[in-house]
Amino acid sequence: MIMENKMADISTMQAEVRERVGKGSARATRREGKVPAVVYGLGQAPTTISLAFNHVLKEVNTGRFENTVYELQIGKEVERVIPRDVQFDVVKDFPIHVDFLRISRDTKVDVSVSVHFLNEDTCEGLKRGGVLNIVRHEIELSCPADSIPEEIVIDLDGLVIGDSVHISAVSLPEGVESTITDRDFTIATIAAPSGGTDEDEDEAVEGEEGAEGEEGAAEDGEDGDNAE
Repeated sequence: MIMENKMADISTMQAEVRERVGKGSARATRREGKVPAVVYGLGQAPTTISLAFNHVLKEVNTGRFENTVYELQIGKEVERVIPRDVQFDVVKDFPIHVDFLRISRDTKVDVSVSVHFLNEDTCEGLKRGGVLNIVRHEIELSCPADSIPEEIVIDLDGLVIGDSVHISAVSLPEGVESTITDRDFTIATIAAPSGGTDEDEDEAVEGEEGAEGEEGAAEDGEDGDNAE
């Protein structure tokens, strides 16, 4: 039922060092068509940088920006990082600042990974009129920085009405675990439709036909008694 979950790829971004800091410098950077950012972590001093606006916007629009490990090319140096905070313009809703966390092979990060469902068209429960009730569209996971799943893929083939998919049924990569550890929470269910299933309707028709037969037999018996 649960598919193998693909690891997210490491992407590359070009960056430039910003010599000046402060609000004035950040505004000047944005006027140049760039996004100001800072790189911090691993016990090193923060590095202020700028990135091409169009590249940042494209990455943000993938919906996986804060789950993606990047190799920042800063001059001759390469920093392996993961976005930890993105600030957006309150009016135009485009990125205006990014915080990146330096990571190493041993770094663990918490990320929200999207859940993707396969084979809705062959799911027995859905074919019989059931409804896919998605309880969690994302799952928060604690992962080694090099083992972040791109998505959690769940195969619905073979599920029937009343079935549920819990986190315990998801095969996570080694070292990856849910941040919720105190319960086996539900990700999705195949729920019966509010109007009932075709099977329910068939049983109801059969019940009505049986009742009509019994009623007819009773009437015949009454007529017989009267004839006597």
